Amino acid sequence: MKNITLLIYIPLLLITSIGFGQNPPEAAAAEIKGSFRDIPILEEAFIDATPMDINDGILVGKLGLDGGNKDLITKLARDISYNQYGIYDSFLIAHRDKLLFESYFTRGRINLPHPQASATKTWTGLAFGRAIQLGYLTMADLDKPLISFLKDLDPTKFVAGAEKITLNHALTMSSGIRISEEQKEELNKNPSQLKGQGKVQALLERSAPITEESQVFKYGGGAALVMQVIEAVVPGSAMDFIENELLNKMGISNYQWQINDQTGLPEAGWRTSMTSRAMVKLGILTMNKGQWNGEQLIPEAFIDKATSRILDTGDNAVYFGGCKGISNEGYGYFWWNADLKVGNKTYFCANAQGGGGQFIILIEELDLIVVVTGHNNRHPSTLRMATERILPAFIEE
Repeated sequence: MKNITLLIYIPLLLITSIGFGQNPPEAAAAEIKGSFRDIPILEEAFIDATPMDINDGILVGKLGLDGGNKDLITKLARDISYNQYGIYDSFLIAHRDKLLFESYFTRGRINLPHPQASATKTWTGLAFGRAIQLGYLTMADLDKPLISFLKDLDPTKFVAGAEKITLNHALTMSSGIRISEEQKEELNKNPSQLKGQGKVQALLERSAPITEESQVFKYGGGAALVMQVIEAVVPGSAMDFIENELLNKMGISNYQWQINDQTGLPEAGWRTSMTSRAMVKLGILTMNKGQWNGEQLIPEAFIDKATSRILDTGDNAVYFGGCKGISNEGYGYFWWNADLKVGNKTYFCANAQGGGGQFIILIEELDLIVVVTGHNNRHPSTLRMATERILPAFIEE
C-alpha cells in the first residue's frame, strides 16, 4: 500500500506546487515558432500578485494595495492550478489601468502567443473600428449595404435580398447568408474562384434568399465579411493595416495572424495567437473607450456600440449558458455580454470569447479586466468563476 500511495502522491506534487516570487515562465524562441501543442507542461504554477514591469506599455501595481482582495484572488489561482475550473494556461487581472495580478499554468508563458480561437473576431472588430477612426469608413456606413464597399462583385448574379446585408449585420453575425454543407464542399473543390472578393461572390450567388426572417443571430458568420471590407477600403493590404495601425500602435509585436488559404486575406474569426498581456492591452484599449496612451485609436461611439447588447442571444449562448448568476446574454460587435449577479446587485459584463477557454472580460462599473487562456476546455466556467470569485474581491463593502 505504501508504494501505491507514493505513486499517486508524487505526480500531485508536480501539478499543485506553486511558484511565488520568481520570474514569470518564458518560452524559448524555438517553442514560440513551433506548435502550441508541443509546449511542455509547467512543473509548477506561477502566481504573482505584484506583476513585473517589462516595459511593454502596461502599468503594473500590487494586488491589495491598488485594489482587490489579495487573499481571495491568490486562493482562486491555487484552485485554478488544481484544474477546478478547467484547464487554464493563464489568469490575469487589470484594475484601473494597472495590471495587478498575473499567473501561468500548464502551457502558459509570459512571452508565448496563445491561440485566440474565436476571440480573433474581437481583434477583427477593433481593426474595423480603427478604419473608422482614420476616416476610411464612418459610423453612418454601418447601416449601408455591405456589397456597396466591395467593387469587384457582380450583383446581377446575387440571390434575392443580398443588398439587405449591412455592415451592422456582418458585425453582429446576422447577415442572413445560409449555405448548406454540400454547397460548401462544392465551393472548396474550386478554390481559385474564392480568391479576394470571389468568396463573397460565391456565397451571395449560392445562399438561400436573404430575408428578414433569415437575418437573425447565427454564430460563426460575419467576421470574414468584415475583413473583406477592411481590405477594400484601407490603403495597402488589410494585414499591413492591422499591423501598422492597430498592433504596432499598442506595442504588440509578438503575435501570429495567419492568412486564409482561400481568399488570401487575414483570418478574421480564428487562427490568431496573442500573448496574455496583449489580451490585457485589448481590454485596456476597450475599457478606455478606444484610447491608448492618450491617442484615440478607435472611435468612442464604435466602442460603445461594440460592447453594448445589440442582440439578445438567449441564456444558453456559447460557453456559459444558464449558469446561476449569469443572465440576459447578448451580443454586440464581436463582443458577447451578460449580466453577472453578485448578492443583490447586477454588473454588466462585455467579453471576448474563444474556443478552448479564451476570455477577455470587462466590468466597466468596477474598471476591471480579467484575461484567461486555456485549452481543451469544452465548457469553461470562466464567467461563473468571475461572478462567484473575482467580482466579490473587487466590490467594496
